[in-house]
Amino acid sequence: MTIAKPISTYRLQFHAGFTFADARKTIPYLSALGVSHVYTSPIFKARPGSMHGYDVIDFSMLNPELGARADFDAYTDALAAHGMQQIVDIVPNHMGVATNENAWWNDCLENGPASTHGEYFDIAWRDEARPYLHDKVLLPVLGETYGEALAQGKLKVILEAGAFFVTYYERRFPIWPGSYSCILYHRIEMLRQRLANDAAALGEYDNIAASAQQPGFKPALAALAAGNEIIAAFIEENLAIFNGAAAGPSSADLLHDLLNRQFYRLAFWRTAADEINYRRFFDINDLAALRMERPEVFAQAHAFLFGLIADGKIAGLRVDHPDGLLDPAAYFARLQERFAASREQPLAGKDLLYVVAEKILAADEALAADWPIHGTTGYDFINKINALFVDSASETSMTRHYNEWIGSEVPFEKLTVEKKLQVLQSAFAGALDTLAGELERIAKAERNWRDFTLNEIRAGLGELIAVFPVYRSYITTGSVSDHDIEIVEAAVAAVIENNPAREASVFEFIGDVLLADDPAPKDKARLDEYRKFAGKFQQLTAPVTAKGIEDTAFYIYNRLVSLNEVGGDPGRFGIAPGALHAWLGNRQENWPLGLSPLSTHDTKRSEDIRARLNVLSEIPDEWWQRVARWSRLNEPHQRSLNGAPAPDRNDEYLLYQTLLGAWPLEGASDDVPGEFVTRIQNYMRKALREAKVHSTWTDPNADYETAVTEFIAAILRADRSAIFLQDFRAFQRRISHFGLLNSLSLTLLRLTAPGVPDTYQGTELWDFSLVDPDNRRPVDFQKREALLGELRGKIGSSENRIKFARQLIANKDDGRVKLFVTWQGLTRRREQPALFADGDYVPLRVTGARRDHIFSFLRRDERSVALVIVPRFLSRLGPAGELPLGESAWGDTRILLPAELRNRTFENVFTGENIVPGPSRDACDLALSEALKYFPVALFVC
Repeated sequence: MTIAKPISTYRLQFHAGFTFADARKTIPYLSALGVSHVYTSPIFKARPGSMHGYDVIDFSMLNPELGARADFDAYTDALAAHGMQQIVDIVPNHMGVATNENAWWNDCLENGPASTHGEYFDIAWRDEARPYLHDKVLLPVLGETYGEALAQGKLKVILEAGAFFVTYYERRFPIWPGSYSCILYHRIEMLRQRLANDAAALGEYDNIAASAQQPGFKPALAALAAGNEIIAAFIEENLAIFNGAAAGPSSADLLHDLLNRQFYRLAFWRTAADEINYRRFFDINDLAALRMERPEVFAQAHAFLFGLIADGKIAGLRVDHPDGLLDPAAYFARLQERFAASREQPLAGKDLLYVVAEKILAADEALAADWPIHGTTGYDFINKINALFVDSASETSMTRHYNEWIGSEVPFEKLTVEKKLQVLQSAFAGALDTLAGELERIAKAERNWRDFTLNEIRAGLGELIAVFPVYRSYITTGSVSDHDIEIVEAAVAAVIENNPAREASVFEFIGDVLLADDPAPKDKARLDEYRKFAGKFQQLTAPVTAKGIEDTAFYIYNRLVSLNEVGGDPGRFGIAPGALHAWLGNRQENWPLGLSPLSTHDTKRSEDIRARLNVLSEIPDEWWQRVARWSRLNEPHQRSLNGAPAPDRNDEYLLYQTLLGAWPLEGASDDVPGEFVTRIQNYMRKALREAKVHSTWTDPNADYETAVTEFIAAILRADRSAIFLQDFRAFQRRISHFGLLNSLSLTLLRLTAPGVPDTYQGTELWDFSLVDPDNRRPVDFQKREALLGELRGKIGSSENRIKFARQLIANKDDGRVKLFVTWQGLTRRREQPALFADGDYVPLRVTGARRDHIFSFLRRDERSVALVIVPRFLSRLGPAGELPLGESAWGDTRILLPAELRNRTFENVFTGENIVPGPSRDACDLALSEALKYFPVALFVC
């Protein structure tokens, strides 16, 4: 089967409740919608019960919870029958280890650094700062201290199929075979007495016990115990003694001695931040990072995957968290080399396997041009497009009001530095210690650096990481790029400026090591040591940035939370149309096949919530008047904790934005649905813990969380908050009206701008989902299929289409209008793939009194032209309830078109009407009063 590049994608989230068989049922609908590629969450065997698939435990098989191989084949065969293909999310950075079923991890635990998989995981088997962990991996899995768990008998030894394990509730950890003698030879004289007349059995027992590290000894032990009641009873008695269930020497001492011989150290979960000696995915203990740079790890992790690619089952890859890899560029090159080898063709250009990377780019950061991929998964697209609907003119007013409301003035940039330092000292303290220890050893070997103390180095590293301007640099064993030099030097300059009281030389020293910029000549071994340090440094800056900004600062800096999106910068308020045109033009030139989503499984808010909240930037003064009024009305529902209100002003403000954005469309009852109240309570609980101000995940503040939960319940009860709800609902309806129109503009941009339009499951109708797990609720595909069938049945002549389009927009709350725009845009894109994939991107100038309210461009190739027109800032064009259509909305506003389009007939994809640009002084133009006469967005083709 020929692997095709995607024209459009549709993201599906697999889990036990949505399987391969369920996905197969959606394919006719997705095909009719215009989708070319289904784009799925990970499909390989994950931790049992996983709802997302990112905790893979076996790369060599499909996840059985999603179905058998036959189910998978039936699903992919159905894709092929509809001319569709599949892109799969893969997870090369880490594996799930909170399970008894990860064979690689269990091998590490059982046999230590010498095991077959001892170097597969990024484990510091040797750490000079923690000699007690030499040749051991810390396992922070206990709900109490190790001593308490031991004394309370929560740790037990069991025998299964000839193998010993120590158990802790449902968790099971293998025992090193070299320590089996502790159990098998305990009270051995008693067994010798019992088997005095059975020398053969005793000899076999001795032989097996002595060969406990040899292949086949476990089945032999199991068979011996199964066939000899005396031996079986003896082993059971010994286990009972070790577990404290039978008389004998102190079981705690015996078990402690046994556990001390293992290649792991069981520990209280709170020790993880300071003591953990394996790299994790962010700060999640259950996800252990892999050393994917090792050829044998890459080969084993990708063998089954490339078999599916060779069979035509997979046509592209989404690579999760590449910044966790030691050398992402080398990883992507290896992917493409492996693909080329399987197809026996050269590695170049269009022959590349379609790959997109979940790379989070800083606001002004460009994707590395040397990565052999097709672009990012699109968080950069989300933030650029969203910013177009945030009114920059309101920034001063919004900022002043916000600072006055919360009673402080902390710029977002300063907040991010503080919060990155906070997570470094908490979640990543151990990783920082290890990194500082490595750097101290480098310093002590150099005469110019040897006076730097460990404390100085540790503090300097923390401060430098906190100001690092991007998620990470990409220094490798080869030469350092100019871009990386620029990033590191900028960080060093910033940290020196931020710390005038601290000696600058320690920061310069760190920069010199990262860039290997010491004037003294270096031998290869020393340079390798520097590069190794740089690699570890880079693998720390990325998760610290993610946790400090996305999972902390984003829940504190609430000025306008539609800007608080993955990869976004809430400190930047909007984007000028010219800047967005330039960015989109660059994207078409360099990354035309990058994904263009509006929502993903990881976005903090859905596109439709953001579209609503952006309207607040158009009416800042009125918005803040409402906030003050609501706060006064709801003050009786607040609790006082330690003399302070709960929720505090910042959390209360976040709550009002959340309610505005997520408020359901359906229903006119005075009662707020209980399901909605629960969703908001769950969201706010998560937001409080992520913010780490009043509560955290590790130390939840039950009193504060309860106060906020009860506050939400109280203000949403009609009998207790009638005045607030009446005022809120009236304002919310107005915001929602303009927000839905914003969403149509965003949807059309996603479908027509440079990049591959990606639809997150269910968002072809209005979707007001919050951060996960809220955005992973079940999708009603039957409803969507029925609505699409209705739309398809009503499209007819131009006259009928105009009438139908007007009906759709007049009844926009039912969601059919968004589905209609999505369907028509995807269909047109599928019919003219070259136009939208390869066609030029041409920004258009707009004139007239309402020119700032329009964003427009052409997609053009040698044969066809598509004209895209989307409005913005619509609250200023008319009152809520009115649609921005025709002369009354657009007056003299006109779009200027290239001269060669004069007298060309354009068809409106949504209304079916034809329109011909007229002559103008510049070339030719199109009146907005005609272009947007019947429908609020326009896609014209000719």
